[in-house]
Amino acid sequence: MDYVSALVPPVVMAVFFIGVVRVIVKTQGGAAKAKEDAAVDAALARAEGARQAPARGDA
Repeated sequence: MDYVSALVPPVVMAVFFIGVVRVIVKTQGGAAKAKEDAAVDAALARAEGARQAPARGDA
């Protein structure tokens, strides 16, 4: 019975990992993809603008 208790944790972790990967793959794309992409682009633009704003003030 020691082999069963030794195999249970890796099997449980493997099942959990497969489930996480399936959820990630299933949630890629879809109807909300354009909205999510726009939100990320806006956040990156704000971060880029905040990073460049002090550099313009020093000149």
